[in-house]
Amino acid sequence: MTKLFDPATPDFGANPWPAYAALRDRPGLPYWDEFDGHLASRMQDLREITLDRRMVRGAAAFADADELRRIQVAANFHDMPFHERLVQTSMLEIDGPAHDKLRRAVFPFFTKSRLESLRGFATGWVDQSLDRLIPQGRIDFIADLAAHLPGQVIGHLIGTAPELAPQMTIWSEDVVSYFDMDRTATKKARAEESTRLFAELLEDLHAARRIAPRDDLMSAMIEAETAGLMTHDELIATIMQILHAGHGSTIDVMGSGLHALLTHPDQLALLRDDHALMPLAVQEMFRFAAPLPFFHRFASEDMTICGQDWPKGTKFGLLYASANRDPAAFADPDRLDIARRPNVHLAFGAGPHVCLGNNLARLNMEILFKALLDRAPDMALDGQARWKTGLQAHGPTYLPLALTA
Repeated sequence: MTKLFDPATPDFGANPWPAYAALRDRPGLPYWDEFDGHLASRMQDLREITLDRRMVRGAAAFADADELRRIQVAANFHDMPFHERLVQTSMLEIDGPAHDKLRRAVFPFFTKSRLESLRGFATGWVDQSLDRLIPQGRIDFIADLAAHLPGQVIGHLIGTAPELAPQMTIWSEDVVSYFDMDRTATKKARAEESTRLFAELLEDLHAARRIAPRDDLMSAMIEAETAGLMTHDELIATIMQILHAGHGSTIDVMGSGLHALLTHPDQLALLRDDHALMPLAVQEMFRFAAPLPFFHRFASEDMTICGQDWPKGTKFGLLYASANRDPAAFADPDRLDIARRPNVHLAFGAGPHVCLGNNLARLNMEILFKALLDRAPDMALDGQARWKTGLQAHGPTYLPLALTA
């Protein structure tokens, strides 16, 4: 099993699809000892697990204090005071009424209609960036462009200063990368320190907005806190999680989506000729290379699911990226088809924990790709891409791009 599925290798990072196909061919939900749980790689199995509310993200739904501590230590998530208080208790990590309460508090800011108010800001930022980058002729699409847009837009939504976006992106990467399988002492220290610094920044913003509210998410959540709808720690943890979740995954799918278009010239030409296909194309980019390939769930009670009986506490690895290439769910799944219909994928998850920011990610993608096609229609790859390793995220770390106005 380990030889078949080794996400730490560069080969897997660049091309995980054969390993996922081999997993889908295995019967049942195979056990992976490095994860201490069972892997679900087929669409039908993942849908059953994610849509069943007995399947939970956090162990607090079924474990007592001693068992929770054992799970925390086994995962090396202990001895991290800020991380334990503000990351491990975030909306992503809890379930049931507590999760639903926090989600309801922030949901109005993530509807399509509310996010439309960000279109002008995002469009202006992209245009200014392309004014500077196109004359250079050759750029690293990730470092020079994609790595900055999500942070700027989310920061604008929350209320942070634009100049803070690069630092917040670094902090977010430090925190998110610690959820991968490789939890070294160095990564642990970075995750804890970045959580602390992030908390300090948000505390300062909280203090400023209490004095002078604005039309931003921090001000709205202070109102919810004042009304008793959430605690202060829940407010800081929720905003921090929104920043974490929206940075890296959107950067990754921008990179993998552009790489897919540039390596499928027929689809690029189709989109260049008909921008009305953009929403469908963005949907297909998410399916084709899900930026968050892997999450987990626990069985909160003894249960039967996916044709087997499982004891309470069983851990399941959800391979969303694999399900999105399942031939039982999609015709010709390894082909990029920007006009694919229907296209009901799992790049945003499903069930209670479905990605809150999916509309924001789509908005960023549509604005950026439309601008690139309008202003540099002859863009092309100008070298070999380099890809992230690990199971937690999928996307290029380097994507050389030739631009001609």
